[in-house]
Amino acid sequence: MFKNIKVYAFVGPSGTGKSYRAQMVAGEKDVHFIIDDGLLINDNEVIAGESAKKAATKIETVKKALFLHEEERKVIQNAIKKYKVNSILILGTSDGMVEKIAENLGLPKVEETIYIKQVATDEEMETARKIRVTEGKHVIPVPTFEIKKDFSGYLLDPLQIFKSKGKGEKPYISEKSIIRPTFSYLGNFTISDSVFRQIAEYQANRMPEIHKVIKSRVQNYGEGVLIYIEVSVIYGYNIQTTLKQFRDKITKEIENLTSMNVIKLDVVAKNILVLDKEE
Repeated sequence: MFKNIKVYAFVGPSGTGKSYRAQMVAGEKDVHFIIDDGLLINDNEVIAGESAKKAATKIETVKKALFLHEEERKVIQNAIKKYKVNSILILGTSDGMVEKIAENLGLPKVEETIYIKQVATDEEMETARKIRVTEGKHVIPVPTFEIKKDFSGYLLDPLQIFKSKGKGEKPYISEKSIIRPTFSYLGNFTISDSVFRQIAEYQANRMPEIHKVIKSRVQNYGEGVLIYIEVSVIYGYNIQTTLKQFRDKITKEIENLTSMNVIKLDVVAKNILVLDKEE
């Protein structure tokens, strides 16, 4: 399908720090596109795909990483066409895995393979393995805000990296996102329902069209939250416009402040308050 794309491979056992070093390796090869665990990444931005690390089981993780599902393959292939990719770095745990990913996506054969041992010491790889096993943490080579929706409820923390590649060399600066996959037995963080109401009330206080929040209900579905809010609005304003603006502001604040994905947010006007002329 794709004939004029140069394909690089970055290979190493699971948990040895491939994703951590992916941007550095790509930069050294002047490659701007990376395929890592189901995602297509352009520099520091996720442009297509759904991360395999979000899968509910390890078997499904493998399927997603290899693009065995046709609909997932097409999403990546369409993005490769759209962005006119001329070179790409594929991450994998073995030569065979990378070759399979390239084959499934219709990419040419791998021209050059970089192995984790070429860019990381045994000590660094062992440290990465310990973190993977004991804490269940994974790294994705993009900034935190790029994966908020993709990892709803499982985001742990951003990791900023400033590493010198040697005397006289340009330092490598990047921000990674550390996450815990859904199948980890170590659990995930939770956020009290009252937090969502407090965010809604805060936004209501900032909008003259909204009198107050009357009721709120939150349902957590693991991959995100469904929120229902009832409000009292001030007479004289366009209700539909007011509710839409209120909904958009709350959604943005919740995703920015909590990293949770808002699957759906319904805002209903239950009361209309008519103010006295003096008020």
